[in-house]
Amino acid sequence: MGMYDYIRDALENGDCLLEWDDSQGARPKPLLKNQFASERRKAKVLNFSIAYGKTPIGLSQDWGVSLDEAKDTLEKWYSDRPEVRQWQEQVLDIARSTGATRTLMGRYRDLPEITSPNRGLRGHAERAAINTPIQGGAADVVMMAMLKIAQDKRLAEMGYKLILQIHDEVILEGPEEHAEEAMSCLVEDMEHPFAKPLLVDLIADAAIANTWYEGK
Repeated sequence: MGMYDYIRDALENGDCLLEWDDSQGARPKPLLKNQFASERRKAKVLNFSIAYGKTPIGLSQDWGVSLDEAKDTLEKWYSDRPEVRQWQEQVLDIARSTGATRTLMGRYRDLPEITSPNRGLRGHAERAAINTPIQGGAADVVMMAMLKIAQDKRLAEMGYKLILQIHDEVILEGPEEHAEEAMSCLVEDMEHPFAKPLLVDLIADAAIANTWYEGK
């Protein structure tokens, strides 16, 4: 969208690294997420704002910028991704006609105020209509992945157990001698949580460590 072209240039020119395995030694270049931490925070706020259906006023307050700059940012974002706005309008149309929205696995959230004459109540319901399929869909993916991991006989036979889930992460514990094989099984389960493949690929990464902190 032209907001941070210099970040892309830095990555393409080799001035920073997208990721680095510390077991290979000291990093030859800084990580992108560290070198451009401020921009990364702004981008995360922007993407969450889109997911929550936030208005330019809300974004301007979150970013600490003028209303015009917030409007321009959102317009640029949507101009590069018109399918997102199209999807949002479809979701809102369904919510208005049915009084509800639903997640990837069909879990419903009633939205009785989606057609309310009260602008505030209606706006809250509209944001919920957009956000619920996103947040709820992500929860569906993690839930199904956890079930698949828990039922994976390969992991059980290697002595691995699912011990913790944090947002979109899971932690397994087991014998070190099977760590590499277990990690491959874990990634496979995370990337294919459903019996029927999704229309988009799910990409998961994993790390082997003695503690969660080291794994981060």
